Amino acid sequence: MEKLIEQFSLGLFVWQLILFVGLVLLLKKFAWGPILNAVNEREEGIKDALEEAENARKEIQNLTADNERILKEARSERDAMLKEAREMKESIITDAKEEAKAQASKVVEQAQATIQAEKHAAIADLKNQVAELSVGIAEKVIRAELTNKDKQIKLVEEMLKEVTIS
Repeated sequence: MEKLIEQFSLGLFVWQLILFVGLVLLLKKFAWGPILNAVNEREEGIKDALEEAENARKEIQNLTADNERILKEARSERDAMLKEAREMKESIITDAKEEAKAQASKVVEQAQATIQAEKHAAIADLKNQVAELSVGIAEKVIRAELTNKDKQIKLVEEMLKEVTIS
């Protein structure tokens, strides 16, 4: 170190200082400036990318929330449609049962009316046949009995006692 101090030259020192300052100025102008600009641009790019990533994350959260809301709405709408379909099914079944009961009642009433009509027709036919038979028998009996006047009177009186108006 003493050797350096002994060999120290002020002129050489000034030249070295001038060269060093010049070199620093040249480096600043041509190297550090572009390097610093590139670093600053990269830093800005990273900041922008981080902001875009944050915005994308927020947008994804919003979309996820919207999707969940839409799914909930779709589920509730589906449930409402299923409930409405069940109610409609029950209503249709109830209406069909009531209509079937009404038709069954109509059929039973028509059958009963038909039975009553046929019963009355059968009774009327039976009465006609009985009347015809009675007239036929009476005609035969009267022919046989008309020969004797006492028998005729007695027969008419007996018949009048037996006959009842129905």
